[in-house]
Amino acid sequence: MSAPLPFAALGRLPAPGDNVAIAIRQIEAGTIVELPGGPQTIAHTILEGHRFSVRAIAAGEPLLSWGETFGHALTAIAPGSYICNQSILDWLVLRRLAVTIPSAPNFADHLVSFELDEATLHPAPPVPLLRDERTFNGYLRPGRRGVGTRNYIVILGTTSRTASFARQLTARLQALARIHPSLDGIVAIAHTEGGGPGEPHNATEVIRALAGFMVHPNVGAILAVDYGVEPITNSRLATYLREKNYPLAEVPHAFLSITNGLSAALVEGEKIVRGWLPTISAERRTPQPVAALRVALQCGGSDAFSGVSGNPLAGAMVHEVVRRGGIGVLCETDELSGAESYLMKNLRDAEIARALLMRIARFKARLDWHGVTPESNPSAGNKLRGLYNITLKSLGAVHKKDPRTRIDHVIDYADPLTAPGFYFMDSPGNDLEGIAGQVGAGCSLFLFVTGNGSITNFPFVPTLKLTTTTRRHQLLVHEMDINAGRYLDGESFEALTAESFESLIATASGQRTKGEHAGHSQSSLWRNWRQTDATQVAAIRARAAPDGKPLIASATSPTSAQLAPATERLGLVLPTSMCSAQIARLAADRMNANGLAAKLGYSRFLALTHSEGCGFGGESMYHLLYRTYRGYATHPNVGATLLLEHGCEKIPNDVMRRQFETANIPLDRFGWASVQLDGGIDRALAKIENWFTTGAASATPATTPPDDPLALTFGLVSASTLTSGSVAAVAALVEKILAAGGSVLLPESDPLLANSRFLSAVLGRTTPHATLAYGQPSTKPGFHIVQTDTDHWTENLAGLGACGAHLFLGLVADTPQQGHPMLPLIQIAESARLAASSAGDVDLVLTENADENHDALREIIASTVNGQTAPAATVGGFVDFQLSRGLLGVST
Repeated sequence: MSAPLPFAALGRLPAPGDNVAIAIRQIEAGTIVELPGGPQTIAHTILEGHRFSVRAIAAGEPLLSWGETFGHALTAIAPGSYICNQSILDWLVLRRLAVTIPSAPNFADHLVSFELDEATLHPAPPVPLLRDERTFNGYLRPGRRGVGTRNYIVILGTTSRTASFARQLTARLQALARIHPSLDGIVAIAHTEGGGPGEPHNATEVIRALAGFMVHPNVGAILAVDYGVEPITNSRLATYLREKNYPLAEVPHAFLSITNGLSAALVEGEKIVRGWLPTISAERRTPQPVAALRVALQCGGSDAFSGVSGNPLAGAMVHEVVRRGGIGVLCETDELSGAESYLMKNLRDAEIARALLMRIARFKARLDWHGVTPESNPSAGNKLRGLYNITLKSLGAVHKKDPRTRIDHVIDYADPLTAPGFYFMDSPGNDLEGIAGQVGAGCSLFLFVTGNGSITNFPFVPTLKLTTTTRRHQLLVHEMDINAGRYLDGESFEALTAESFESLIATASGQRTKGEHAGHSQSSLWRNWRQTDATQVAAIRARAAPDGKPLIASATSPTSAQLAPATERLGLVLPTSMCSAQIARLAADRMNANGLAAKLGYSRFLALTHSEGCGFGGESMYHLLYRTYRGYATHPNVGATLLLEHGCEKIPNDVMRRQFETANIPLDRFGWASVQLDGGIDRALAKIENWFTTGAASATPATTPPDDPLALTFGLVSASTLTSGSVAAVAALVEKILAAGGSVLLPESDPLLANSRFLSAVLGRTTPHATLAYGQPSTKPGFHIVQTDTDHWTENLAGLGACGAHLFLGLVADTPQQGHPMLPLIQIAESARLAASSAGDVDLVLTENADENHDALREIIASTVNGQTAPAATVGGFVDFQLSRGLLGVST
């Protein structure tokens, strides 16, 4: 019999008195471990980060971590037993790990609402201030703007309508940034919000965040860009800044509206930025007190050790800032659920307690409107690495607030920071959405704790990333900054805190973080939510799924060779989440730059960057992403697809493998890579390139276009009502497409479906109804209505593309729209609506002559399909990709 292994070599108790421990490495079945009651044999494999009992636990007894209840035993639990609920067993089966696991759960989650007893609440004294002379070298901004840790010029797309313009103008200015080394950079803030046709429910949150960006101390100068016709405009933003007394006059800024065409706006934007450069690049750092720091606390890709090493270390670092008169900001409201009692132990007074609990209740209500609970928060990666439920995740997350630090303030999303102390800010648990709110509030540096190795960075605020274990830190050493796992290895917590605080000061003073060296960053605001109460949830869930049968079948049955025609052959890098999206873009850009596309027979490599795959709730959203990912991975224009996961998202590669298997799609058609598991950005990039070079032999070769360009699948979208002549021209074109054997896909929300002339001409007496779900690949040619559940132009394009569209016909109004990065958008305008200065931004302006319009439409379609011409949006780079969340998807 083997000698028992000491408990300290295998497990860690988060707090004395806990009855379950965290495995600090994988414990194989049959291992004998020395527990307080004597040696015990481990019956099942216990993964690193998962929990096991350290003593006997009676049925019904609470299970404790950090001294708090996260579950109740369903049956008597013997010492050394693997602690598991049904959720974690389901995930282990899905991931197909070669381990022995129990056949049934032994505990149920503890999901009891917290009730505040003000009679037992004891207000805490403020953190005693430390009067030392520590400083950092920062940019002292005039007036009330504070002190910056960086010096950037920012191009802000005020809504998603100008996201691609912000990127294009930024790219155009990069040469200027390189010749001014004292400038940290010129960056774009391109986000997904406010670009739909109507007032979004998150308008208040979006405007507050944008206002905070405008006056942020890390911003040397900022240019905001709109069209002037969106629900959220520059004018509305400027009014808000003025009415709320933001110090806008103290920052060089400009508001640019695109009224004379995109090309003219690019020239004007460049001129404005050139005028700022001498002044902004002359800014210099000066010694500033630590009290001027505003430090945000974040976590992502959390694991079981986040609450043991990484979060406590980040909390201790911020405690050092707060006790020197600075500011710390915690957020992620749903990740307080189940951990309220910890927070109540150290806060200013009952008013703060009520404010905190009100935000939690309000957040839960919003989730309830969409049929979601906080339990939707933990991702697949969280669960795989030991965070079985939201209570365990929250109990670890709240340890980003040091137990010595008092909660002094509670604010709404992106509310300005107005006084020293420790803040809680209302936000989703979605990393990027919470980060944007903290930036909008004024935070100038981030401490980001990650167990799995999240590589998240914001464009103009530096991020120090703390890993929770030494093994993960070493795997991602080029992306991570501080190894909090050294505490688990036996190092002194106090010494590690002191050393890490010095890294914080150095970063605030200009020392570049690993993320800044890598050049990876993203931004995403709190995404819009579609429901305002819970009355529609049951009806939405009860809707019958579209049957895939067209309302009108194509008149000509395609031959077998025409079932999957293609207009080009692409190599697609498909990110499964927002956090791998920019790495996918880097991979595609690098392979295009080194000539690999032509060498391998692809027209180009492409990445579909998006903001989804993590930080959302709602079962319908999972299915939407499954369909959409599958639709693009198997699109007829795609010769080979590699799926790139971050490694901790809600839909990792393992889940997509199962989706393909269920659909009987051979897995050897696809490549697979993981930013975290493959060892970071550089290794993931190398693996992607290697697969396309050597491993994509089984990918499906693209077929050639049909002889008749109308025998393809067309996505048809319109931005407004049309004149009767335009409706007649479009209806006639639809009829000819169907007669040629092609298909037409129309969003269910499209204004054309409210036009009786169009309905009569195309459908006759057929009642319009959805025949395809968002992203559902079309297998039967004809006229389809797609249940997109969104009226957002870019989101509709994304859904129709996954359904199989080869190109889009877009009927625009007084301004152009953004195109699709993979599929051409032919923009068609009416001469009476479009300004003459914008004529170059669209592809066809309709005349009063119906025959001329028909001939021109057919000619431009043919030249686009044959590659003789490219649409204006594609040529200019004014393209964007954004997935819908449907009616029930919501940030968690």
